Amino acid sequence: MKAILEFELPQDNQEFKLATKASDWWNVCWEMDQWLRTQYKYMPDEGYSEDRYNTYVEAREKLFELMQNSGVSLDDVE
Repeated sequence: MKAILEFELPQDNQEFKLATKASDWWNVCWEMDQWLRTQYKYMPDEGYSEDRYNTYVEAREKLFELMQNSGVSLDDVE
């Protein structure tokens, strides 16, 4: 099966850029998810505070919520 996207350039330039940069956007979300996870999972004892921990967890949950509301997931590439 093949899927072909066609764009009328230059008038569809924004849509073209979004379509061709989708993997870059996915990578940004994945990197942010991993960074947030690392911040709270491996937080050093000397830098630990419950508020700081909760902030990272809440930020990661918000990222997932926004993705879910948009119908996307980091698992969608499989």
